[in-house]
Amino acid sequence: MKASLSPVKQARLNQLLDDATKLLIERPNASLAEIAEFAGIGIATLHRYVENREQLMLLLGFRAIQVVEETIRKLRLDEEHCERYIPDLIGGLIPLGDKIYFLAHDASVNANSELEQAYLRVTEPIRDVFGVLQQKGLLRSPMNLDWMIEVLYSLLFLTWQQIYTGQLARNSAAQLLLDTYSNGFAVRRE
Repeated sequence: MKASLSPVKQARLNQLLDDATKLLIERPNASLAEIAEFAGIGIATLHRYVENREQLMLLLGFRAIQVVEETIRKLRLDEEHCERYIPDLIGGLIPLGDKIYFLAHDASVNANSELEQAYLRVTEPIRDVFGVLQQKGLLRSPMNLDWMIEVLYSLLFLTWQQIYTGQLARNSAAQLLLDTYSNGFAVRRE
């Protein structure tokens, strides 16, 4: 890929990467030709942006990080209303379920140290806020922060997938995910 792209070409690349992510979620072994067809471009056009599948996978990882990071950056912890952070986070990230899944499950993402560092950077604000929420008694304090984040990411992907396949209504998804994350499945006996 070229070092710097014009804004128009960057927008086209971003759309290509978003389309490729959608296809690869459904068909992880899709060829470059199949990805190009799914994106509505020719293979030659695809090769103007990426040299090979490995480079495409790395770009997909960086694109996923960029989109998730932009969403997380918009969220701010309101000290007086800390309980609003997780619902706002869930509402912002559900539409990005495909990207979150890609980040969490693609081997090429996990094998690249630069991507791994970027992923840790993206989750750091969540980790910080979850630490504050633990201190305020809104999240269980002995529980590992990384575990809580990974469970949330898994639930976000599952929710996105259920919406995508029509098994879950978009307008009720965030509340269902929040309730599941906050309360689990078991009935609490007191």
